[in-house]
Amino acid sequence: MKILQVLPEMNVGGVERGVLDLAKYLVKQGHESLVVSHGGSMVEALEAQGTKHYTLAVHKKDLFSMWECSGELEKIILKEGVDIVHARSRVPAWIAYFSCRRTNAAFVTTCHGYYSKNIFSHVMGWGKLVIVISEIIGRHMIEDFRVHPENIRLIHRSVDLDKFKFRERRVGQSAFTVSMVGRITPLKGHAFFLEAMAKVIRQMPYVRVRIIGDAPANKRVYKDRLVLLTRRLGISEKVEFLGNRADIPQLLEESDVLVLSTITHEAFGRVIVEAQAVGVPVVVTKVGGVVDIVEHEKTGLVVLPRDVDAMASAVMRIIKEPKLADAMILEARKRVEEKYTLEQMATATIKVYQELKTSLNILVIKLSAVGDVILATAALRALRKKYPQAKICCLVGRDGAAMIQGCPYVDEVITYDYKGRDKGVFGFKRMLGVLRKYRFDKIIDFQNNNRSHLLSFLCFPRASYGYRNKKLGCLLSHGILNDQPNIPPVRHQFRLLEQLDIVYDEDVRLEMWPRPDDILYAKELLHGNWIDEKNHTVVGVNISASERWPTKNLPMKSVADLCDKMSADNIRVIITGMEKDASLVRQLSGHLKSKPAIFVGKTNLLQLAALISLCKVYVTSDSAPLHVAAAMDVPVVAFFGPTNPERHIPPASRLKVIKKDLACQACYLTECKNKKHACMVDITSVEVYAEIKKFLGKAKT
Repeated sequence: MKILQVLPEMNVGGVERGVLDLAKYLVKQGHESLVVSHGGSMVEALEAQGTKHYTLAVHKKDLFSMWECSGELEKIILKEGVDIVHARSRVPAWIAYFSCRRTNAAFVTTCHGYYSKNIFSHVMGWGKLVIVISEIIGRHMIEDFRVHPENIRLIHRSVDLDKFKFRERRVGQSAFTVSMVGRITPLKGHAFFLEAMAKVIRQMPYVRVRIIGDAPANKRVYKDRLVLLTRRLGISEKVEFLGNRADIPQLLEESDVLVLSTITHEAFGRVIVEAQAVGVPVVVTKVGGVVDIVEHEKTGLVVLPRDVDAMASAVMRIIKEPKLADAMILEARKRVEEKYTLEQMATATIKVYQELKTSLNILVIKLSAVGDVILATAALRALRKKYPQAKICCLVGRDGAAMIQGCPYVDEVITYDYKGRDKGVFGFKRMLGVLRKYRFDKIIDFQNNNRSHLLSFLCFPRASYGYRNKKLGCLLSHGILNDQPNIPPVRHQFRLLEQLDIVYDEDVRLEMWPRPDDILYAKELLHGNWIDEKNHTVVGVNISASERWPTKNLPMKSVADLCDKMSADNIRVIITGMEKDASLVRQLSGHLKSKPAIFVGKTNLLQLAALISLCKVYVTSDSAPLHVAAAMDVPVVAFFGPTNPERHIPPASRLKVIKKDLACQACYLTECKNKKHACMVDITSVEVYAEIKKFLGKAKT
């Protein structure tokens, strides 16, 4: 793999040492390592161990510079063929995020700090996977930045035991050194540390203090105040300010106690682990990720932040009680070897990289009517065949959710109730928040309206597919023109899938998955009407299309004539429909001579699928039950009037379309202009029954 790490600079610091250590391990394991930063004192060491370094101004926070760097980083990613971009800080993360969106590189972040809750920090939670260095940082990213727990990977920071070697505890010495390592900023609690050391030195004048690390440019005044504080406390001769140092292992070896006096959330505390690796006992404040590392009186002493007296007492206790110090040193070193080695950190990080390289999250959007959701099952099957290891989710409306719950090709069904709970702008925002947690790589928009296009765009996938047939179609990264409108719906979907090298073939078919209780319910309906599906010839007739499309319906007199003809031939007829079709049932009953079983309003769509599966033939107009019958692989006779079968016919091995070739046919009107409704009235029960008999094998030869 080619891994590119990006961070503000490569000067002395915990994050920088972590990048250096990981880069060394990557090269050792045969991976290609690249680093982008503003440069610094550690670049030479980085390049000496086989990592290529690029210098960019990824430390600057002004928007123009960030946008310019994003373009330059994109060029580097494409030139080097980078697989993974690993951002280590917020400004580089913004730059890397937009670079990755324009390339095929996967984006991952490591959260090294307890970030303030503002929009600038949110990018650290936008990696497809988010590495956190302690449990408290993990909770912070989940609770404050809404990162889905499934996207969090806990990898503690590490120590290179080849550099930080365990030393024997010195005994019988006449002087003791207490060290503090870290950037000089108010959050690190240097002032409280110096006040505590003043108390220690008053009782133990043989103690000396080292402050390792320096103040950033904007904190120089604070450092001057600390120097002044040592004079006011009368300990200036005992305190050394060593500045930034590269020889941290050596300085720790020369220390007898390490103190971490941070007063705010500490993400982890790498220097604690380094001290424990060397064999230096630690005194730490109870903040953030420090509690993951230090167990009080087992691997160190823990005090509350700002508690000067407790800190002083803890340091003196370590000096006065060598047995306690020795016990803590040995236990701490043992835990470092178990949990915090470079090899463990690097191995876990490479595992995350491999997961990123192989994982694929796909979202399919189909929000419309349930019949259209059924039509999408062929595409879902093809997607699963193409990407057997991918996580495939399907976004459907409330009514469509049940249709796809049992689909073996989908890992998760997400319901968008845009007419109810998720209605309006706030509902859209809520749904967007839900979808973003999945970090989708590809979004396939079969809905193709402005709402779905906007959802696709704002989920920030690496690629989105759909038709550019609406105003917001321009937001699709892989949009195509809808220049072949008169093709069947499933072929229409597969035109989008062709961009993923998925082709329409003879294996394409619809499917539904009624549950065992749905099948049992359907059988009980038949048996309750003295119909035995094994010994009787059962034919189903759908009484109507949707409420919006009365022009798709056969006249009830024609339906009644068809039922009577079949009943005369000892065929058991069942009538299906929805509750809203009650008025049509009354019309039908006024024309019937026979007594078909009426199941109108007695099934949901899964139960209807089970019921249709028990039929020898099913008769319907252009409606959802047509798709259900095709999905259940039941012979179906379908009649089309105001709609064009070329655009709406589902793939089916046994399907007969009946339509009249009238000049006005395929008008797509919900009310007939000339009031004659000839496209449906002219379809006779005789010709429909003739097609039914062909399927039943009763046609004359």
